[in-house]
Formats: sequence, structure tokens, C-alpha cells
Amino acid sequence: MDVKKYHHGDLKNALIQAGIEVLTHEGLAGLSLRKVAKQAGVSHAAPYAHFTDKQAIIAAISTEGYRKLYQCLSDAIDKAKGNPHKQLIETAWAYIQFARQESGCFKIMFSGVLEQEKDYPEFVEVSQRTFALVVDIVKACQKAKILREETPQLLGVVIWGQVHGVISLIFLGQIPHMVLDRYPMREMLIRTMNQLTLVNYSE
Repeated sequence: MDVKKYHHGDLKNALIQAGIEVLTHEGLAGLSLRKVAKQAGVSHAAPYAHFTDKQAIIAAISTEGYRKLYQCLSDAIDKAKGNPHKQLIETAWAYIQFARQESGCFKIMFSGVLEQEKDYPEFVEVSQRTFALVVDIVKACQKAKILREETPQLLGVVIWGQVHGVISLIFLGQIPHMVLDRYPMREMLIRTMNQLTLVNYSE
């Protein structure tokens, strides 16, 4: 979508997309309502019709990011329907692919800069719904004896944290080249997940 050409009534979405563009190229420090307006090709005052301040547009960008992530994870689950172990791998892989393809949005979603999350019910709802997908996969894998018995929500956090940690190290350039050169990203993910499961996954 060309954020500089929006239809009447679609200004809010155009501003969100413009915000993502600013984040992708300038990072969080470069994000401001003025820059978002410029990127969208509207007046400096236009964003205030939808966003009261910078926090509000951060919440909107994060909410949109979670909606996209939810859809990516749902698609991965559907493609591996009936195979909990494959669903676990495919959703983790979808998470990594999302992080790489939507890097600007991804970074702000997990930056911790959204100060009062409870003030943004749409963000709370979609983020909780996304985590619920992870918990459902954990429960299915536990039932299939792929994951150990543990509180599903806690185990979901552990798995999410493990995958998130890998992608964060990649973004920060902290994984040694001797590892990156030897193992493709998907193989690295599978080996990582095999440290958490009771049964190894192989392709």
C-alpha cells in the first residue's frame, strides 16, 4: 500500500502503515506524529484526529502487528492440522519469518515502550488471543506426550522465550558466523526446539 495515497475514511490505517515505515527505516527514536504525517502525505495536525499522542500510535502499530502475527500463526497451525509436533515447529518458524519480514513492527511490539497497555483494550485482546494459540499448541503436544507435564501457560512462555531469544540474537548480530554458516535458520530452530521436547523432530 502506498501510504501517501489513502481513500477517505482510511486515514487511520494509512497513518499506522506510515508509522511502520518510519520505524523500519528510522527506528523507535525516529518515530513521531509529525514524521508519520509526513510519511502519509497529510498535514501535521491530521494524526491527532485518531491518535492523542505518540503512545497511542505505538499502541495502534503494536495492535496491527499482533493481528498480523495471529494470522501467521493461525495459518501455520491450519497447515499442520492433526500433527501437534509439526504445529509446534511451524508456528515457531512462522514467528521467526514474521520477525524477519515485519522487523520494524516486530521490534516495537516487544520493545516495552507501550507504557499503559491496559489503556488500549484492542491491544490487550489481540495479544492475549495470540498467546492463547501458543497455549493451545502446548496442550495438544502435552496430550501427545511431546512436551512434559507443566502448567501450559508457563511452558508456553518458556517456548516463546526460547524462540524469541534466537531471533533477538540474530537481530543483534550476536550469533557466531561459525554457527550461522553451518546451520540454516530452520535447522537451528528445530535443534533449539528439540532441547525442549521429549521427542525429537526431524524433516
